[in-house]
Amino acid sequence: MMTPQILRQTFLIGALFPLWSGSLFAADWPHFLGPRLDLHSEEKGLNFDFSETGPEVIWEVERGKGHAGPVVADGKLVFIHQVEKKEQVRCLDAATGEEIWEHSYLVDVSQNFGITDAPRSSPVIDTEAMRVYTLGNDGDLICFNLKDGSIVWQSKLPDLFGPSPFFFGYGSSPLVYGEKLIVQVGADKAVVVALNKKDGTLVWQTDHPWNGSYASPVVMKINGQDRLLVFAGGMVKPPHGGLLCINPEDGKVDSDFAWRSDNFASVNAATPVPCGENRVFISEDYGLGGVMLEYGPDFMPRVRWTSPEFGCQFQTPIYHEGVLYGFGGNGGLMLAYDVETGRHLWNEAFYQTTIPWKGRDIPISLGHAHLIHVDGGFLCLSENGDLLRMELNAAGFRILNKSRVFYAPETWSPPVVSNGRLYINQNELGSRLICFDVSGKVTESGAAVPE
Repeated sequence: MMTPQILRQTFLIGALFPLWSGSLFAADWPHFLGPRLDLHSEEKGLNFDFSETGPEVIWEVERGKGHAGPVVADGKLVFIHQVEKKEQVRCLDAATGEEIWEHSYLVDVSQNFGITDAPRSSPVIDTEAMRVYTLGNDGDLICFNLKDGSIVWQSKLPDLFGPSPFFFGYGSSPLVYGEKLIVQVGADKAVVVALNKKDGTLVWQTDHPWNGSYASPVVMKINGQDRLLVFAGGMVKPPHGGLLCINPEDGKVDSDFAWRSDNFASVNAATPVPCGENRVFISEDYGLGGVMLEYGPDFMPRVRWTSPEFGCQFQTPIYHEGVLYGFGGNGGLMLAYDVETGRHLWNEAFYQTTIPWKGRDIPISLGHAHLIHVDGGFLCLSENGDLLRMELNAAGFRILNKSRVFYAPETWSPPVVSNGRLYINQNELGSRLICFDVSGKVTESGAAVPE
């Protein structure tokens, strides 16, 4: 395995990608996994040449509790959080942070394993109809008009499909697919359902012995056809769960693949990662780790390779140019695997890398970090507020820029990039949503300004 020293030497002879092209191509971020549900942004012409204090802050707003990330479309940013005994959905002007509309409703706030229930399901914006869908902790599913926040329709999932055994309430983000809104319900007779996205009426529901999880459903090509992948689980004894391959047109289950620890207090929470047609990676962090599956002509999965070390609790890995990158376990070990062979290419914990904070050089601790790919490189956000601009490939890594935008635990939602702005949630020690300028645009005085 390559050492960090060898990796750094490898990159000294590699070509650098441009940090800033000078021409901004903007893109929306309507789902917490990005516009293509793969943690990739199409945005170009950004400037990530930030200092160790981070990019310039444009605006920030206070947040309540919860780990749901923001989404952005049509110049509007939407997020859901918990304020005392209410869940609140807020829509802000993405450029200024000014409130456009909000909606609040009462919820039953409880605890499990010492963890308070709070929203974990990020909103999703339908960019064609300009509607936004939110799923609250108690199963409140609401469709809003994005423009003014008027409610188009709403449902209470437990009332429609029965109770679902979750550790911390509902937490899987819905998925807009054509004219359907697909939701992982996790009830005994409805593990996943498809609703008409216009009025919320039931299109189909799928019954399966497995219950719901915190992983979000995705659609990928299998044998040239769209298939819905649902990583199921549930708070049940004995534990059960795994990957369901479903026809999104009628809800028929083509196959299932069991992948869940025998530890009761385990969850399936990392979203499945399509790695080319017919191939998908799933991962959990309670003993089994990760597995690469490949579907045959019969839509049945075959194991291509496994890695107990590549166990992701809820941080979804990212697939890019034949390599799978992610973070194993709770310690923030960055891993890289060859998708075709399962060969472990390299790993690094970055413990020897420090960033100043209030006069002290504090080592990086990535923890449950997230990666996104944007403008030719990767952004890495650690769970403690470290922001890294990186070059990653099969040979190794190189840190191009590093900063500590804050120092607080439980930063557990991926960063969001849209229209030359970077949005990051701080979830503890002063919970807030922060908007940074990464547009690279400058005034005559040389100061960077947002679009």
